[in-house]
Amino acid sequence: MLRIKKLDIFVLKSFLLLFAGTFFICLFIFMMQFLWRYVDELVGKGLEINVLAQFFFYSGLTLIPLSLPLAILLAALMTFGNFGERYELLSMKAAGIPLLRIIRPIVLFCIFLGGMSFFFQNVIGPKAQKQLWTLLVSMKQKSPEVDIPEGVFYSDIDGYNIYVKQKDRKTGILKDVLIYNFSDGFENAHIIWAEEGKLELTADKQHLYLHLYNGEQFENLKSQSVISKNVPYRRESFKEKHTLIQFSSEFNMVDGSFLDRRSDIKNMNEIAVAIDSLVHHADSVGRAMHTEIMNTTYKSPITNRADSLKLVEQHLTVINTDSIYNAMASDERLKTVSTTGNRVSSLASDWSMKSFMTQTTDDDIRSHRSDWHKKITLSLACICFFFIGAPLGAIIRKGGLGMPVVLSVLIFVVYYIIDSGATRVAKSGEMNIVLGTWMSTIVLAPLGAFFTYKSNKDSVVFNIDVYVAFFRKILGIRQSRHIFKKEVIIHSPNYAKNREVLAQISLACQNYLDTHRLRSVPNYIQIFTNNKHDDAVADISQQLETAIEELSNSKDAILLNAMNSYPFLSTKAHKSLFDNRWLNLLFGIILPVGLVVYFNIWRYRLRLEKDLKVIIKTNETIIAQINKEQLYLQ
Repeated sequence: MLRIKKLDIFVLKSFLLLFAGTFFICLFIFMMQFLWRYVDELVGKGLEINVLAQFFFYSGLTLIPLSLPLAILLAALMTFGNFGERYELLSMKAAGIPLLRIIRPIVLFCIFLGGMSFFFQNVIGPKAQKQLWTLLVSMKQKSPEVDIPEGVFYSDIDGYNIYVKQKDRKTGILKDVLIYNFSDGFENAHIIWAEEGKLELTADKQHLYLHLYNGEQFENLKSQSVISKNVPYRRESFKEKHTLIQFSSEFNMVDGSFLDRRSDIKNMNEIAVAIDSLVHHADSVGRAMHTEIMNTTYKSPITNRADSLKLVEQHLTVINTDSIYNAMASDERLKTVSTTGNRVSSLASDWSMKSFMTQTTDDDIRSHRSDWHKKITLSLACICFFFIGAPLGAIIRKGGLGMPVVLSVLIFVVYYIIDSGATRVAKSGEMNIVLGTWMSTIVLAPLGAFFTYKSNKDSVVFNIDVYVAFFRKILGIRQSRHIFKKEVIIHSPNYAKNREVLAQISLACQNYLDTHRLRSVPNYIQIFTNNKHDDAVADISQQLETAIEELSNSKDAILLNAMNSYPFLSTKAHKSLFDNRWLNLLFGIILPVGLVVYFNIWRYRLRLEKDLKVIIKTNETIIAQINKEQLYLQ
C-alpha cells in the first residue's frame, strides 16, 4: 500500500507551486508565438470579442501538450535547485534518503501529467484543432474594416479604388475624394470626384453608405473596345450624391468538412482507419498503373499493332531499332522521329501526373503515421524532461529564474530542433517514419538516465574544476604555485630541519638525474611493456610538498616568493600511459596511437629533467635565504 509521508507532501507541494506558474507562463509564450504567426488574419478586420475568445481558447487547448514538457522541465530545475541551494536536499540525503526516493511523488505526478497530455492529444486536441483551423479559414475570408488611409489608393473594397487626399479623424469627413468604380468592368469604369464625402456602414452590415458633396461623375455611354477612337461619355455635376456599395463585414463561420483529410484533427483510431484507407487507395492506384504499363509496354511508334502482336508471339525482347530506322525512307524517318518525340513528351507528362498522385498519397500516409506516434512521444516527453530537470537542479544547486531558465530553454531548443528536424525528414520519406518521430525520445531518455544516475551518486558532472583538471592533464598544462604570506601563523617553521630536508631533496634529485638518462631517446618497447611506478620521483614529490607546506608558515617574503618557483611534479606521466600492462601493449601495437603516446612520454621525460634542475636551484636559493635569516637572528 502506498503511504504518503510528510516528505512526499513537502516535495510535491514545492513542485506544484512552481509548476502552476511555469505552465501558464509557457502556455502564454506559445500562444503569443502562435498569435504572431496569424496576426495578419486578425488585425484590421473588426473581429468581435467572442470570435477572439474562441481563437485564444482553441489555440490554448491545442498548445497544452507542447507546454507541459517545458513547464515540467523548468519547474523541476527550479524546485531541486532551490533544495540544493538551501541545503534541504543535502539534509534529506544526510538522513539516508536517496534521490530516487525523494523524487518518487513527483515522478508519479509527471506520469499522471503524461496521461493527461495523451488524453488532450487524442480526445480534446483533434476537436480543438478542427475548430481552430475552421476559425482561421473563416478569419481569412472575413473582409477587413474600412479604414481609408490618406494619400494612397485604397483597394480593399471589391471593384473600387478610392483615393482620399485628407481625412478628418474626429468627424470622419473625407476631403478631395476620387473614386474609380470597376464593378461593371475595367473598360466601363465610373469615375467620381467630390470635394467632400463620408463613408458609413449600414445597420445590416451588408453595404457601405457613401455620401458625396460638391463633385462630378464621368462614365462611358457605350462599351469601349480596343480599336475605339471616340467614345462618348456623360459628365454629371452634383451638389449631393448618395450611393450604396455592397460590402459584407459580418463574420461567417465556414463549413469545416474540407479539413477532414488533415491528420492533426483525428484521434489514434481515426488515424489508423485513415491509414488503412490510404494504403488501400495507394495499392489500387498502383495496380491500375501496373495494368496500364503492361498494356502499353509493346506499343511502339515504329511498329504497328500487328507487328507488336507478332513480337509477343515470338517472344522477342530485343529489337535492332537502328537497322529498322536505316531501312526507312527519308520521309518515313522524319515522321518516325516526330511521332516518337510526341509520344515521349506525352508519356513524360502522363507519368509526371501519376507520380504526383502517388507522391501525394505517400505523403498523406507518412503524415498520418507521424501524427499517430507523435501523440505518444509528446506524452513521454513529460517524463523524460522531469528526469533531466530534477537531477540537473540537484547537481547545479541553483534556484530562482536565472540558471534554471537558461538551461531549460537550451534543452528545449535542442529537443525542438531534433524533433522538428527528424520529423520533417521522416515525412519527406528520407528516413523511417517511426525512427524520425521517436528520435527526440531516443536522445532524451538516455540523457535523463545519465543525469539521474550521476545525481543519485552525487557526481561532480557539472564541476568545472574537474574538466579543467582533466584537460590540463591531457594537454600537459600545470598550475603555478601561489604562496602568500599568512595573516595568522600558529606554528613557525623549523628552519634547521627544513634546510636539511631540502639538502636531501637536492641530493635525491641529482642522484636521479645521474642514474636516469632522461634526455636520451626512450626505448619504445620498454615504454609499452613496463607498467611499474617511479617510486623515487614519488618520494621526491612527497618530501617536497611536505617541506613547502611547513615553510609556507614563514614570515619571510623573499623565501615565500622563491617557493613559487617549485614545479608540480608528474610522478607517472614519464613512465607509461596506464597501470595495466596489456592495455599499454594494445596502445603500443596500434602504431599511430603508439607514436603519439611515445613522443608525449618523451616530452614528459624532458620536462621532468628540467623540473628536477629547477628544484635543485630553488633549494639552493631557499637554503641561502634560511642561512641569511639565521645569521640575522644571531
